[in-house]
Amino acid sequence: MTALACFLLLAASTSVELVDEVYQIPSARWNYIPINLRQNPARIDASFQVDSGPGRVRLALLTQADLERLREELPHGLLAVTDTGNSGALRFRVRQPGDYALVVDNRSGKGRPAAVHLRIALDFAPAPPAVTRLDPRRQLTVIVLAFAFFVGVVTFSARKLLRAAKRP
Repeated sequence: MTALACFLLLAASTSVELVDEVYQIPSARWNYIPINLRQNPARIDASFQVDSGPGRVRLALLTQADLERLREELPHGLLAVTDTGNSGALRFRVRQPGDYALVVDNRSGKGRPAAVHLRIALDFAPAPPAVTRLDPRRQLTVIVLAFAFFVGVVTFSARKLLRAAKRP
């Protein structure tokens, strides 16, 4: 019974598939998929493949406030964006809980609608720790201090051993 419980814990996934559908995006238009992350931060993994149409589509991840500005055709920010093409993917770790939107943009579609197969998954696994480095001056200071400590310990030990060896 304990082995079964351990197996189930190992098999538990932190990833949730949110969308795996084909969307029809009219020419010179965009559509969005809301992503609500009100509890825990997550990594958003999104990919698209144009099944039919011009192949000039892109994905963009926006905050809810930026989506409202996009609706009003005002300047807006982007959290992540793919290149325009017939396929692409983006991966972005959201650190703040809130409402987000993934926009499928077909405004450069040359007058033809696009059928876009969209996949969105959320991964709630904790973020790996950030790797930090000391600036080169501090690195040199640490190396010099470590070397001085090493030489001091070796010298002290050598003196003790030589004194012990000289005694009858």
